[in-house]
Amino acid sequence: MWNGKKKAVTFSFDDGCRRDEDMVRILNKYGLKATFNLNSSLLGTYFLRDDNFKISPEEAKVVYKGHEIAAHTLSHPTLTKLPDDKTIAFQVEEDRLLLEKLCGDPVVGFAYPGNGDGATFDDRVVKIIREKTGIKYARTGYSTYDFDLPTDLFRLKPTVHVTDEKLIYLAEKFLALEADEPKLFYIWGHGFELDNGDGFDLSSFETFCRYIAFKDDVFYGTNRDVLL
Repeated sequence: MWNGKKKAVTFSFDDGCRRDEDMVRILNKYGLKATFNLNSSLLGTYFLRDDNFKISPEEAKVVYKGHEIAAHTLSHPTLTKLPDDKTIAFQVEEDRLLLEKLCGDPVVGFAYPGNGDGATFDDRVVKIIREKTGIKYARTGYSTYDFDLPTDLFRLKPTVHVTDEKLIYLAEKFLALEADEPKLFYIWGHGFELDNGDGFDLSSFETFCRYIAFKDDVFYGTNRDVLL
């Protein structure tokens, strides 16, 4: 399926925080690919979560070179709380178009933004994005802990969060798998979470990347590469 391989690994990280620079450096070192979901109107602004300024518009094309840039809404609202369908479509499509202009490549991916309440999408939001934007796939923040291919590209559920205690267990299980049908290991999260002090830091991320990389039976690609 993927260059003749039946197993694939992909990463997805949100918000465009400064830590992404370090993560890209590590991903590149081990031949791994990721999708970075950005809020175009928040690029270069102060980000309280990691006490730093986000990647600027001028930096984005350079920082994320070789990876995929995807949409994450203009300003990170909880879409299910927006009463106007046109506002939802504008938040997504305008972000997509601005990022496309910024990076010079087609932007077809999206990650639903959440603000701690978990209510990141519903049937109305999905319908609007599917019918009123140029988005081709949309990732949620709900992990499956399995490797099955998604059945709905607009309600994508990744395998596991990057700081989840099951990450290494699932990596071992995935690498040992002799796949008769396509299987996908889909890791998601935020760069700033590597600074949360919960034991999984940048060094841990590099150790994981080293472990998962350079396997002959695994394809490594962006979300777009493995999904479309």
